[in-house]
Formats: sequence, C-alpha cells, structure tokens
Amino acid sequence: MNAILIGIIVANVLFSYKGFNDYAFFRKYEFHVGSIRSGEQIRMLSSGFLHVDFMHLAFNMFTLWCFAPVVSSLLSDFSFVLIYFGSLIFGNLLTMLFHKNDYSYRAVGASGAVTGVLYSAILLQPDMTLGIYGIIPIPAYLFGILYLLYSIYGMKAKNDNIGHTAHFGGAIGGYLITLIKDPSLIVDHTLMTILLAIPIIILFGMAKLGKL
Repeated sequence: MNAILIGIIVANVLFSYKGFNDYAFFRKYEFHVGSIRSGEQIRMLSSGFLHVDFMHLAFNMFTLWCFAPVVSSLLSDFSFVLIYFGSLIFGNLLTMLFHKNDYSYRAVGASGAVTGVLYSAILLQPDMTLGIYGIIPIPAYLFGILYLLYSIYGMKAKNDNIGHTAHFGGAIGGYLITLIKDPSLIVDHTLMTILLAIPIIILFGMAKLGKL
C-alpha cells in the first residue's frame, strides 16, 4: 500500500486521538468561523485531521483506504495528494462561503478531503460498482450524484450535525482538480463528466436563487 496514503491515515489517527483526549487541543484546531475570520487560518487545514469520535475517524479512513489507490494508480501519487489536500481546502472554503456570518459555526473531519478523493475515483472509473452497506450494489456515478443531492438536502434542512457543505466542497475540489490533471476525461467520459456536474450546477443555482 502506498506510503503516502499510510502517512495521511496515520496523521489523521494521531491528530484525532490527541483531540479525543485533549479538549483544549480540539478547540484550538477545529474549524470555527469566528476564529478563522479573526486570522487563525491554520484551522482551514488542521480541522481536516480532527474527528468527533472513533467511528467518524474509522469511516473516513476506511473510505479513503478504498478509493485512494484508484486515484494514485490512474493519475499519480502526487495527484492523489493534490486532490486530497485541495479537496480539504475546497470543502472548508465552501463552508466559509455559506457560513461566513455564523461566527459560532464549528466542524471537524476529513470528510471534505475524502469526498474529493471519492468523487475523483468515480470520475476516473465511473463503471465501478459500489456496495451500499456492503450489500446493495449501485453504479459509482449514480452514488456520486445521489450523495451530492443528499448533501444539498442536508444543507437546506439543517437538521443534523453533519458538515454537508464541506462534503460538497470537497467533491467540487476532487472533480475540478481531476479534470485539470486529466482533461482527456472530458472526451473519454463525456456523459459521466456532465452527469457528475449536475448536482454542482443545482447547488449554485439554488444559492443564486436564495433557496439554501
């Protein structure tokens, strides 16, 4: 298994474990709109290595473990790193855009980065079949579209503690960076490229109309 992937997972585990046991450390490095707007930009990166609990950490790292090799093998290790960190930042930037006036908004997790890697893998290999709950088979591209549509619903409903905006921003980051790294996908996977862009267009259309 790729040493870079293992390094990222280890960093997440160690940083998150420290946060589990040190509340002050957790608060110092979490995503917090008020603190970021006052100049603590490090939180845009550090929050992506903190998790709420072990299950949150395990789910993100398992998903990363499953899909990172697809990106590394079809693009490169460097591209994987670029997509991971680019998606993390994209996710937090979109969160700042949508919550810039909510100074108390807080979030943690690698979900934006992981979602970006997942979306990149789907774009690179759209004929993959994923297993929902490990049982129900679903085409990867359909999963990606439904996942982002669900994220839009979550952003609008605001009835849970999930960082849907970071997920969505991460997916946008993974989508754009992958196409920049391999523009031939637009020709080779034209239909998939268009289909995977639909939720992104819907999101910004709803935002423009004030529906979020």
